[in-house]
Amino acid sequence: MTQRLIDFFQPEHYDLYLDIDRHQKQITGKTTIQAQALQQEIFLNQKYLNITQVQVAGQNVAFQKDDSQERVLISLPKAGALQLEITYTAPLTDSMMGIYPSYYQVEGVKKQIIGTQFETTAARQAFPCVDEPAAKATFSLAIKFDEQAGETIISNMPEEKVENGVHYFAQTVKMSTYLVAFAFGELQSKITHTQSGVEIGVFATKAHQAKELNFALDIAKRSIEFYEDFYQTPYPLPHSYQLALPDFSAGAMENWGLVTYREAYLTLDPDNTSLNTKANVATVIAHELAHQWFGDLVTMQWWDDLWLNESFANMMEYVAIDALEPNWHIWEIFQTAEAPMALQRDAVDGVQPVHVQVESPADIDSIFDSAIVYAKGARMLVMVRALIGDKALRSGLKNYFAAHQYSNATGADLWAALGQVSGMNISQIMNTWLEQPGYPVVQVQLEGKDLCLSQQQFFIGANQEHERQWQIPLKANFSAAPQIMAQKTVNLGNYQQLRQKNEAPLRLNVGNESHFIVQYDPILLDDILTTVKDLDAISQLQILQDLLLLAESKRISYAQLVNLLPKFADSPFHIVNEALYRVINNLKKFVDPNSSAEKNLRTFADQLSKDQVQRLGWQQHSQETEEDTLTRPLVLNAALYAKNPASLAAAHQLFVDNQQNLAALSADIRVLVLKNEVQNFGNQQLFDKLLMEYRQTADGNYKADLCAALTQVTDSQLVSKIVQLFEDSETIKPQDLRAWFYGLLANPQGQQKAWDWLRDDWTWLEQTVGGDMEFSSYITVIAQVFRTPARLQEFRDFFEPKLNTPGLTREIKMDTSIIASRVQLISEEQAAVNEAVKQQIN
Repeated sequence: MTQRLIDFFQPEHYDLYLDIDRHQKQITGKTTIQAQALQQEIFLNQKYLNITQVQVAGQNVAFQKDDSQERVLISLPKAGALQLEITYTAPLTDSMMGIYPSYYQVEGVKKQIIGTQFETTAARQAFPCVDEPAAKATFSLAIKFDEQAGETIISNMPEEKVENGVHYFAQTVKMSTYLVAFAFGELQSKITHTQSGVEIGVFATKAHQAKELNFALDIAKRSIEFYEDFYQTPYPLPHSYQLALPDFSAGAMENWGLVTYREAYLTLDPDNTSLNTKANVATVIAHELAHQWFGDLVTMQWWDDLWLNESFANMMEYVAIDALEPNWHIWEIFQTAEAPMALQRDAVDGVQPVHVQVESPADIDSIFDSAIVYAKGARMLVMVRALIGDKALRSGLKNYFAAHQYSNATGADLWAALGQVSGMNISQIMNTWLEQPGYPVVQVQLEGKDLCLSQQQFFIGANQEHERQWQIPLKANFSAAPQIMAQKTVNLGNYQQLRQKNEAPLRLNVGNESHFIVQYDPILLDDILTTVKDLDAISQLQILQDLLLLAESKRISYAQLVNLLPKFADSPFHIVNEALYRVINNLKKFVDPNSSAEKNLRTFADQLSKDQVQRLGWQQHSQETEEDTLTRPLVLNAALYAKNPASLAAAHQLFVDNQQNLAALSADIRVLVLKNEVQNFGNQQLFDKLLMEYRQTADGNYKADLCAALTQVTDSQLVSKIVQLFEDSETIKPQDLRAWFYGLLANPQGQQKAWDWLRDDWTWLEQTVGGDMEFSSYITVIAQVFRTPARLQEFRDFFEPKLNTPGLTREIKMDTSIIASRVQLISEEQAAVNEAVKQQIN
């Protein structure tokens, strides 16, 4: 472990003075730190700071910058309690890190607001500090800027006074540097208060309509009230402000008292937003507000315990929204979004464990793996919740917060708190999930007359057997099965007797809450499938989920999976349809563009979807259920893939009828109408029209729909036009570039030019978004698309020389493996899959 700066220098309070000149893109700062120095030579973190003077007790002291280590060495007159004063200047950057401008337009006039993003290690770009989670201190901010009439400034704490153009904010509670935040510019807001008196505010630029703030205000207020009750711990600050920033690298950031968001995750049009989008925005808000306790009040000791922040908030967003909006059935989204993402990535040999050792800033950024630290970590905690129940969970959390508030904790501290109230050895169970990468497949087999279970690590692609073992919460519907399977194998006894006693086939992981999959003996699987329509939605989804993964790993044939799909085609449950069409999407890799096999797959998709399409149509009906509303886009998307003539014509007619106001198309199906138009009725005029809409709208969800549609272009010149726009930040903001790149790469007509651009302009990409924790995901999305031996070789040729790039090593290795396993799977399974599809349509 590298030496932590806090071991030599322990800040207690920072006075931060910042004078920000937007025109010159310059920050002039003075940081005064009350601290305990444990030795005469100390380090502070700094990055891009031009330090002009360091003083102790009014006397200059020697200092030496080390930019490669992002720190400054300071020679103190003596150790002990002292006040350190550092004067410096720093640039305002356009990297979306540190203190930076966000750009937007109101009625064609370009404007900017200034905001901050300090996680993980960018506070040091704004002020010299010990930029480590454990180095908690209090902060007093004083900010001056080139202020114009009508501008607002907000921060973690309320403003106390303004003197000589300087805005002074109340002293914060004790907290980590990465949570300090402020913003200023022309902002509009809506304010309310919780039952306990906390002021809740939502802020956005004036590019948005005032009504777009209402939804977030309501969810934020009710989320804070929910958490105060659930955690049995009051929200500790006077206010909780939510701010939408036009340029934001992450989805959102939990700065204490001033949470920042990408606009699409905070503002929405209450009159035309899909239920999925509402659920998405609500869970993002609930996630960030869960952090106000889990991450802010109690913070991980070091970044290796990042899961303590993120996994917990990822689970709590669903717990909260399920309580606030029970009719949304939010846990179903967890099953269709988080679970498959975690299961797919965690099956690749070389994946990081949830608890992972990190030291350098680039490596710290690289561990923000949404599939592992967020999704798998959340599934891990869902397992704990299911094991101990909410009463013990709440009691344990209350004790955990009381013991560690305004301080730091490790995973062991959480397990201890939960173990104490539940009377279970939570640490022993959960460390098998926390410290080991991957997860098990439990094989259920008949050995003679006995029902036997065995566990082994599940892999997709090349792997080495590591002999790992887990303590698995089996969640079986047979009482003969143990609660926890800690052994390699378990014999449950005579199957026929068990089957008779239970009057149902054996099923494991009921509720799909534990992080493992099940491979049933063919006889047992057939037993389950005979009554599949009597199962609840999650159980049906789980069958498809597990079989798809087993097919991906070649434990069963993909052809076998193809033959099961018609059993699920008329399901009324949207999550079953989502799983069904995820399989269809996976089958696309086995067909070549414009081949007879592709034509057959389109026909198969048409067969599976046609009854549902006929039942639901394109327009919402007054009598339809939420299940219908959520199922409609899934089946219509399949019909458009199938090139069903009636569906193509209906989508085109909707476009024609709404072409004067495309944003007003129903948000549930808008992206499908736009994609269909570009793919099947596209021309230069349409391209220009949609691009203009993209440039002019401030609606993040509409922007995403337009991006998804425009990247479907088939004309070579229009593909080239999009590639030219990749580096035009006036049109495509760097925060949105990955979506454009991925969209074009996944389009067979655009793939070559998108891939050439990335290779030719890698240096530009690295300079533009390289300091961002999302940077490695450019490699991830390539691995989601490539499927041929030639592309695999090109991927290797380009990325293997970059293997030693800090923060990219693991991603490059894993993604090489992912593409290689896909290429091998296609070569082995393609003929059988295409024959199975052909048989289904005869």
